[in-house]
Amino acid sequence: MFKLINTDGAARRGVLQTARGEIQTPFFMNVATSAAIKGGISAPELENQLKCQVMLCNTYHLHIRPGDELIRDLGGLHTFANCHLPILTDSGGFQVFSLAKLRRIKEEGVYFSSHVDGRKIFMGPEESMRIQYNLDADIVMAFDECIPSGQSREYVEESVKRTTRWLIRCRDEKDRLNSKAALMGINQGGVYDDIRVKHMREIAALDLPGYAIGGLAVGEAKEDMFRVIESVEPHMPRNKPRYLMGVGTPSDIIEAVFRGIDMFDCVMPTRNGRHGTIFTSEGILHAGNARFDKDERPLDINCGCPTCKSFSRAYIRHLFKSKEYLGGRLASQHNLYFYNSLLERIRLEIEAGTFTAFRNEYSEKLSKHIEKENT
Repeated sequence: MFKLINTDGAARRGVLQTARGEIQTPFFMNVATSAAIKGGISAPELENQLKCQVMLCNTYHLHIRPGDELIRDLGGLHTFANCHLPILTDSGGFQVFSLAKLRRIKEEGVYFSSHVDGRKIFMGPEESMRIQYNLDADIVMAFDECIPSGQSREYVEESVKRTTRWLIRCRDEKDRLNSKAALMGINQGGVYDDIRVKHMREIAALDLPGYAIGGLAVGEAKEDMFRVIESVEPHMPRNKPRYLMGVGTPSDIIEAVFRGIDMFDCVMPTRNGRHGTIFTSEGILHAGNARFDKDERPLDINCGCPTCKSFSRAYIRHLFKSKEYLGGRLASQHNLYFYNSLLERIRLEIEAGTFTAFRNEYSEKLSKHIEKENT
């Protein structure tokens, strides 16, 4: 159940109720693809130290290894990973996109070759729902095709029709399983605004617990992504949560909230952290830079994360230059805290009716930082 509390323009402040607790919206989901955050961060750390509200896991990867039935037999994902937070599971549909060389798409579903050992795998809407049921997620995603950028209009139209048929099959299978998880439908349509709008209207008529915009941040221009959101948003149910899948940078998130989005996920905080790219309140910082050799300040002087409370830029630079695993872990920890703190700040700004001013201030600060970095 979703309750809308405040708005500031199109930006929305709400509460999403799940079986395992309330989620304050807008929010960022911390990506634990295989029930683990890359960078060496555990679920209890996410909950107790990094302001995390939701952990996101992937159906395809957990089905491959260690197996969804094994996880079911061990008590489900929450018990398996010692996670007390709500969990959202991606459907495996993104692998239709990312494993393009290893799959064949048919009406019944997708035939894969495992990226781990090459064994043959089939996943369709029913299989995706059964796997997510075994994992015991709180929010489950419909099985869809994430369309690569640059596809012809004809291909996109046929793909979207199939995604709608798959969504109905997902709903029916979830009902057959008597699953209590909240099913979210996914809007597709590439960068064709009219296809996107038509598809959103069709899936909104199914009255699902929530809706996502998928198939963006896959190679299209930022201007196209924001235009698609603006086209689709008026047709998304006002009383349901809205999820922009796989996005993105802090600026992308702020811009998407400005356009009416509630939910986000991205591997960027940990992927960048493992390579020494740090998100701070003053812009991007590269931890390996020589100028931090004797810098006793924390990564971000405005941050209260465990990394910034305990370690200096000089020490973290040393870890990266020495190729110590701890460097990536501390940087990833900071970046996740930064993202979750950013969403916390966004919620407060929407409540206060000052989000638009905050957005403008952030954009100005970012542009000055980019200019400084480039000089």
